[in-house]
Amino acid sequence: MADVTGIFIIMLLVASAAFAPLGYFIYKYTKKNGDPFGDTEPHGDSHSAVNDLAEKAIHFVKSRIGKK
Repeated sequence: MADVTGIFIIMLLVASAAFAPLGYFIYKYTKKNGDPFGDTEPHGDSHSAVNDLAEKAIHFVKSRIGKK
């Protein structure tokens, strides 16, 4: 019976670690009246470093393909 209890506790720890990011997102989403990360623009045209980097990478690849 001790084996079943030990496995149950280990599985409970693994499940809580696996679902912790989901719980954190739900907590953040419900914190500010449905705004998950504060004030965001609804149309998604805000500038970010990731978007700029992706655009530069796409233009770089297109220019390399276009030269051949």
